[in-house]
Amino acid sequence: MNPFRIHVPATSANLGPGFDSIGIALSKYVTLDCQQAEDWQFIVPEQDQAYIPSGKDNLIYKSAIYTAQSQGHESLPACEVHLTSDVPIARGLGSSSTAVVGGIELADHLLGLGLSSFEKLKVACDIEGHPDNVAPAIFGGIMISTFDGENLDYVPFTEGLEKLTWLAIVPDYHVETEKARQLLPRDLSYKDAVHASGTANVLVAALAQQNWPLAGKMMTRDQWHQPYRKQLIPCFEDVQRIVEEAGSLGMYLSGAGPTMVALFDQFDRDTLDYLSRKLADYAVYPLQADLNGVYTEPHAVSKK
Repeated sequence: MNPFRIHVPATSANLGPGFDSIGIALSKYVTLDCQQAEDWQFIVPEQDQAYIPSGKDNLIYKSAIYTAQSQGHESLPACEVHLTSDVPIARGLGSSSTAVVGGIELADHLLGLGLSSFEKLKVACDIEGHPDNVAPAIFGGIMISTFDGENLDYVPFTEGLEKLTWLAIVPDYHVETEKARQLLPRDLSYKDAVHASGTANVLVAALAQQNWPLAGKMMTRDQWHQPYRKQLIPCFEDVQRIVEEAGSLGMYLSGAGPTMVALFDQFDRDTLDYLSRKLADYAVYPLQADLNGVYTEPHAVSKK
């Protein structure tokens, strides 16, 4: 086995009203440097060791072996995997989905499965249950997707995304996705559901037509999850006001949070300096859309 490297982009889900069905790949990355070994081992940066297991209980391995078995293979060749990441863990930027997609890509490469992007996405949906984060991590760009446990359909958007800046504002605390889901209502009235669905429809149409101001407006009008989850993010409305004053077209809660993402069609160094001062208690990252999705390349390992 020749050493190889896997790159997986971060993702941001929902974009406001696109609950569990819309996501975008962004320019932060998890990198897996893989080489043959006698036993499975994941070498994790010290700051992440409390959250990422080093053995077969690692989500990357679990996803890899699931992929292998779904294709009729009982085992995988053992690897040593050096993991580096600038994707914050449990902050709403798809860290778990990078592990799932990385594991699928790992199995595909190790076993020479030759899976298509659609087949990778189907396996990822079987693992995750919904496509909002895993779809853009695989395809890149913005993905509009639906999965009902059997039927998988999607539409990719990439046109015009290179013109935009997606500003990630990351608080210094975690939000558990399961806890955030427990805040959601069990039912919506018919009238409220129609309104929420209409907002999502306009968001998708605005993205397709590259009408960024309208897309930004719809991101702020979600009725599916943001009104309920904002209570976990005490700073949400203050941050929203600050980014609007700086020219943001709209801001939304990324996934289950706590990261917030503000959309800009005009963004420069002065804007970043201003927001870095005003949001000094947060990590602030101006990001671009990643249009490539996951990919694998050869990687030479230096000899010690």
